[in-house]
Amino acid sequence: MSTQVLNTKLYTPVSRPGTVPRQRLIRLLNAGLHGKLTLISAPAGFGKTRLVAEWVADSKRPVAWLSLDESDSDPVRFLTYVVAALQTVVPKIGAGIMNLLESPQPPQIDSMLTPLLNEIATMPQDFVLVLDDYHVLDSTEIDSALAFIIDNQPPRIHLVITTREDPRLPLARLRARGQLNELRVANLRFTPDEATEFLNNAMGLALSPEDIDALEQRTEGWIAGLQLAAISMHGVGDKSGFIQTFTGNHHFILDYLIEEVLSQQSRHIHDFLLKTSILDRMCGSLCDAILQDSKHTGAEVLESIRQANLFLIPLDNERCWYRYHHLFGDLLRKRLGRSPDVDINGLHIRASEWYETTGLEVEAFQHASVAGDIRRAERLVQGAGVPLYFRGVSRPVLTWLESLPDDVLDERPSLWLIYAWTLMAAHRNTQIEQTLILAEKAISQVAQTDQKRDLLGQIAAIRAMEAAIFYQSDSIIAQAHRALALLNPENLYVRAVVTRSLAIAYQYQGKRSASRETYQKAIAMSEASDNLLVNILATTGLGIIQLSDNQLYEASESFHRVFGLVGDPDQPVNCVANLRLAQIYYEWNDLDSAQRYGERGVHLAQQIEGIDSAAGGKIFLARVRLAQGDFSGALSALDEVEHVIRQRDFLQQIPALVEAKVDLFLRVGNVREAERLTTAHDLQLIKARVSLAEGSYEAALELLVAYREKMAEKAWYDEHLKALVLEAVARHQSGSMDEALATIGEAMDAVASAGFVRTFVDIGPPIYNLLLEASARGMMPSYTRQLLAAFGSSSNASYLPSSLQPLIEPLSERELEILALVADGLSNREISERLYIALSTVKGHNRNIFDKLHVKRRTEAVARARELGLI
Repeated sequence: MSTQVLNTKLYTPVSRPGTVPRQRLIRLLNAGLHGKLTLISAPAGFGKTRLVAEWVADSKRPVAWLSLDESDSDPVRFLTYVVAALQTVVPKIGAGIMNLLESPQPPQIDSMLTPLLNEIATMPQDFVLVLDDYHVLDSTEIDSALAFIIDNQPPRIHLVITTREDPRLPLARLRARGQLNELRVANLRFTPDEATEFLNNAMGLALSPEDIDALEQRTEGWIAGLQLAAISMHGVGDKSGFIQTFTGNHHFILDYLIEEVLSQQSRHIHDFLLKTSILDRMCGSLCDAILQDSKHTGAEVLESIRQANLFLIPLDNERCWYRYHHLFGDLLRKRLGRSPDVDINGLHIRASEWYETTGLEVEAFQHASVAGDIRRAERLVQGAGVPLYFRGVSRPVLTWLESLPDDVLDERPSLWLIYAWTLMAAHRNTQIEQTLILAEKAISQVAQTDQKRDLLGQIAAIRAMEAAIFYQSDSIIAQAHRALALLNPENLYVRAVVTRSLAIAYQYQGKRSASRETYQKAIAMSEASDNLLVNILATTGLGIIQLSDNQLYEASESFHRVFGLVGDPDQPVNCVANLRLAQIYYEWNDLDSAQRYGERGVHLAQQIEGIDSAAGGKIFLARVRLAQGDFSGALSALDEVEHVIRQRDFLQQIPALVEAKVDLFLRVGNVREAERLTTAHDLQLIKARVSLAEGSYEAALELLVAYREKMAEKAWYDEHLKALVLEAVARHQSGSMDEALATIGEAMDAVASAGFVRTFVDIGPPIYNLLLEASARGMMPSYTRQLLAAFGSSSNASYLPSSLQPLIEPLSERELEILALVADGLSNREISERLYIALSTVKGHNRNIFDKLHVKRRTEAVARARELGLI
């Protein structure tokens, strides 16, 4: 499924014979290595590429070179080639990123920059990355990505950009900080000495100093102009007279020189130059394919042009691949366009056929689209199983589609579907529905065929994916079933996408068994169709279902399989797998691993715009802090994430937030605040916990039994377990020991093999005594000992009953009196008025109470006092 990389874009151009040494510029380039960026900005023909090639040829630093062209304006394609260039220095760097870039629906480019920079920072030596001809790119997204890279650039890398115009980068800031090295026209133009060296020694013209000075002034040191003039003067008797005829702007001079150069070439060289100018790069067999000249081979002609120094730049050391000097190629194409007897479209078609034969489908598509061969271009976009728009090539496809009139798209409705899929791949969601409406209108005019049914199925598939973004389960199911009924049975690629959407819908509806089965189908289809992204997402979904079914080891295996599919390093698409694996380690009471995976998951989720996974991850991390005994840190973290949730309208995270806050308030003894939250939200388990804290055991039992039966009916095993554990506590506290032991035994028996710990321990002291009784009666002795031992760990010390945690220094009678009033919710001022003592005295007593109880807040003091039986 990988998009083939054209290796010639990664070759450092080879210096040509007769190059004028430019040591003064080499010194400038070396001097700039201490900074982040070297910018070489000048119009065409000033030798920018040649200068950098000369510099890096003698550099002691490894060099990653990327020759850019217009097709690299697609952000995913750009990053693909950047990683490929880096791999010429360190072969394995960015392997995980490359896997995602080659996936059907790669994530946005900005989400992959941080892991790439982290890998660059670990490279074993300093190196240079050259982006040649940056001006050909037209992408604000790439500009922003490169600005981010520069802002966070590891010291190992020095970036070099050659361009005809200043890029949209923070140049002023870099300049002010001394991080920018600039070479511009004033630096690059030939000095009189360099002009003399070039014209007389390199080109062998034997011009007088006066003629050189005149020509240098006419061309203003413009290297391409000097080179073209030198070529034109070969065979000219009156060179001084020739030079004196040069007047006006150098663009007009260049047009004149091109005419002179071309007019001196033989007919077959002239035709070769014009017709091959349609190619960004060329080799002998490619030239043979488009020219079909039986008398001259492409390799022979390229070699003769190279020897004639006709602006042909070698791209490899084997002299196989070449390109024309950009300006020379531009003018050749302009002249070709004025040649009425040349079938330019035919040339592009033959180039497209050659590229397709060699497996370079992107280049094949581009030539077909330029030729106006819509049928061929569409076939190439669809690809051999995996469409181009799912291989990170959305921008050129969109550019082509946007250039086509609506009536052309209407004649081929399949193009409207390609348009919609490409918009989705490019994350341009606001345009998708209107495109689908136009697609339906065009399809309605087509006679009923299997192809028409498949196109209608694809429309439904896209709408199912859209509905999944907004949690619209009924709409997902309706559209997914319609899609599966209409899609061609052999269209496994799209059917895998639809099946995964259907699994999501069942998951939203709580139909976990159906969701599990459907995720498994999606995984099988994704493997059969080489749909990597669906494989990753469906495997993640299956792991979530396994986790909710209390199958911790199976879920862990699924999430680790996701890591294997994504590769190293972690990518944003991996955020959910990290967060869910953190939950598993938390349940196993491995709080360090839980925190590590949770923090990694939050970091990755924050790189994806518009999802609530980071908020959910922060709630989880607050729970970890609570389990570690950091009450104030947990509360601060929950307050912070609540602000984000309400600001960004992440309503799906409200229940988890409320549950975490109630748990915290109950832990610190603030039953009043826990009750307030419970009243505002209809969450049955939370209500039952608050009732237990208030001593309303019968009310709690009534809620828990009803909830447990409901969860058993729905086969929601995680919620059933939570209800069962709380029910055991309620029965114990109401005095029904045998029923309590039977209930806790049922809970333990259900999850002992999965290694559950925190579901029991998080209940705190009420369950500790019940477990002690279970242990005394020999119930599941090994598991019971494991659970009781978890209470004794340092991180769970605050869970222990008061008898296990005596105070080193007891509270005085006055301190106990004040503590009781604090527990009743009185403020310091109200306590001072009640006891007829100064406010400062109350505060002093509070400080003593906090020190003796080893707490920092009033709520923590109340909770600790209740655990110790002091109030």
